Amino acid sequence: MPKLSHFDEKGGVVKCPTPWGSWWQTLDEVFIEVILTDKVRSRDIAIKCTNTEISCTIAGKELFQGKLLDVVHGDEIIWTLENNGTLLNIVLPKAEFKGKEQIWNSLFVNSKENYATDPTIFHEMKKKMDLEKFQIENPGFDFSRAKLAKCYDKVQDPPTS
Repeated sequence: MPKLSHFDEKGGVVKCPTPWGSWWQTLDEVFIEVILTDKVRSRDIAIKCTNTEISCTIAGKELFQGKLLDVVHGDEIIWTLENNGTLLNIVLPKAEFKGKEQIWNSLFVNSKENYATDPTIFHEMKKKMDLEKFQIENPGFDFSRAKLAKCYDKVQDPPTS
């Protein structure tokens, strides 16, 4: 069986910028990257996550909190503190992954700040996730640098009878 590499490591990611860092996604996970201006220790970080909500507090100050756009496996999140305490990475496993497009267009719903993608970033996320899907379906090929001819933004003409 061929050894598969992580598609996002080879092909890069499409990040949605936020005031505190960025977030991005693959077919089965959502990644949150927090850039910390001051060095912190793991004991200064409080992350609470359920299947539908997440909050992140750094040194007693709430950085973000909200209802997630879709369901995740809240008991399976992973967070790491890197770069000498200046980078916090959070990985949220998507609970509704069924091998189809499950593209988040924002991190949260019904909150003051939902960290939505702009149309250009969302367009690029869709392309990247389609390539990732092709990679999963065809593990012997490398799609990390492929270009898709699919027209993502064009409205299809209705079928004629």
